Order: sequence, then structure tokens, then C-alpha cells
Amino acid sequence: MTVPSDLPADWTLGAPGIVYQRCRACDQVWYFRRGFCPACGEDGPQALPATGDGTVHATTLVHRAPSDEFRALAPYRIVLVDCDEGFRMMAHGHHDLAIGDRVHCRFEPMGHRLLPFFERAKQ
Repeated sequence: MTVPSDLPADWTLGAPGIVYQRCRACDQVWYFRRGFCPACGEDGPQALPATGDGTVHATTLVHRAPSDEFRALAPYRIVLVDCDEGFRMMAHGHHDLAIGDRVHCRFEPMGHRLLPFFERAKQ
């Protein structure tokens, strides 16, 4: 998959990185690209690279995976992370993560794609 040259590296396009957006008009921040601000409707939001740092908001352990590809990993942890830039994202996480843990994202290959994977931040 080719990453457009005008965007920072993004895992959804096959490159190790997380891209979030910020509205130029109202300063709203969100995750997963769209062409307009979900708060005020302004077109042309800014795409920015995230640090990958955050705090675990919620966590769950998946025992019944949705596909053969993920069944090979089960049981695996899914986390909701409040990223330092002000958005929340869902991703895979280390098995020992708990609510409130400070985390950092790395990227793991799975099949033909990269997936974000949060682990406890080094202190």
C-alpha cells in the first residue's frame, strides 16, 4: 500500500504511525480521517502525526476472535487509549495492561498489514 506524500505516516495506509485530525476553525480533535470537522462541519481539517503516547481508558480480553487470522492470537487484549493529543483510539495491547496505565504504541505486522499495539510506557 502506498502512503500519500501529503499525509504523515499512518498505519491505516501501511506505514508505522498514527494520524489524527484537528479542525482549523474550532480546534476540535478526532481520530480516523474524514473530510470535515464532526463538531462544526468545516472542510479541510489538518492531518497531524501522533506521538503514540497515552493512558488506557478501558480494556478487554478477547477469547472468541472474529476470524481465523485473529483466532491464532486468542486470547488477546483490546484497549481504548486516551492519546495525549486529545483523541481516543482502539487497538491491540499487551496482556497485562490495566485501566490508568501509561502506554506507548508500536506496530506489529499481521498478515499483510501493520496493527497498532500498545505496551506499558517505559518510565
